[in-house]
Amino acid sequence: MANDFSLPSASRRSFLSLSAAASAALAFRIVTEPMLARARVHNFPKDAVTIDANENPLGPCSSAREAIAAITPQGGRYLDGLTDDLVKQIGQMEGVKTDYITVQAGSTELLHHTVCAFTSPQHSYVTADPGFEGGTFAAKAIGARVVKVPLTKSYAHDVKAMLAAGTDAGLFYVCLPNNPIGTLTSHSDIEHLVDNKPKGSIVLVDEAYIHFSDGVSVVDLVKADKEVILLRTFSKLYGMAGLRCGFALGRPDLLEKMYAYGGGNFMPITAMVAASASLQHAGLVQERKKINADIREGVFQWLDHNGYSYVRSQSNCFMLDTKRPAKEVIDAMAKQKVFIGRIWPVWPTYARITIGTAPEMEQFQAALQKVMSGAVTASVGAIPRWGEQPRKRTRDGIAIQA
Repeated sequence: MANDFSLPSASRRSFLSLSAAASAALAFRIVTEPMLARARVHNFPKDAVTIDANENPLGPCSSAREAIAAITPQGGRYLDGLTDDLVKQIGQMEGVKTDYITVQAGSTELLHHTVCAFTSPQHSYVTADPGFEGGTFAAKAIGARVVKVPLTKSYAHDVKAMLAAGTDAGLFYVCLPNNPIGTLTSHSDIEHLVDNKPKGSIVLVDEAYIHFSDGVSVVDLVKADKEVILLRTFSKLYGMAGLRCGFALGRPDLLEKMYAYGGGNFMPITAMVAASASLQHAGLVQERKKINADIREGVFQWLDHNGYSYVRSQSNCFMLDTKRPAKEVIDAMAKQKVFIGRIWPVWPTYARITIGTAPEMEQFQAALQKVMSGAVTASVGAIPRWGEQPRKRTRDGIAIQA
């Protein structure tokens, strides 16, 4: 196959003639889920339960692992034809033309580049609160106004409030299901957002977790040539977070604008063959959806039985109401080698919990019982903002950066 990076010809020209502004944008630090989840802890004990970063403990499926092993001897080659093959496969599965698809190393880069392309100091970034923060960091990096809109009482995106608050919007971000809460926003609400948004703006729908849920994809809006970009990743249900593969679906002219901010690089060949094998693995989505749902429901039943509060989710994570500053619970759980997710400032008494394996969730339950009963506690200092280093004391008592 031709080495065309799977980009339309116009996109290749754009890629090869990056503007100075676009080149500067490439230097922005892309903020990822693991960076946010593990701002303080990076190396865990071997026997730790790590349910903090929405990872899938099942890892790649058997077909993907076999494909990885088979392709490894060719690791010295770029083999960009594998990317072309994956693009064609995605196009056939989703019913879209190949020039409506771009593949990159995970969906976070696609999110970052889309925000850079469609927001600016004149065009704001509108998102739910709480919601995934990666796009917020990208918007701030280029000087765009960030508009955070509270969720509805049913924990859906409040699309009417988003429209009212984002009259200058360049991009509306919807996560389906929402990260961190795992709740859905109806297809009709997203259609309302698309139909009533300001002229020239786009709606970016992040479907990273949709395979775990009963949510309705917005791929039909992409097929209808609406101003919608859809993100997907192989990191979650497919268990490929460490392999890095994601893709965007959208009109070619919308994807074209993203290319000025990144894209077109060669993809890891292991990720390409693993993604392709995963898509061909019969029954994989339903099988893993059921595994996650069964374990999640078991945890919810245990929480209900013990009188603990949480937000019911359709994803591989949920928000636990700790009824106290969540930092205390996070630290006390860590003392028991159970590492749970982070806090969103708008919900300071909630912590995000990832659904792990059944044994991991049993350890979570046992540890949480000790924390909530007061049997295990942890001292709590000031919570550092993301990107800041924790402080320590020197011998003369002066606080310095660690």
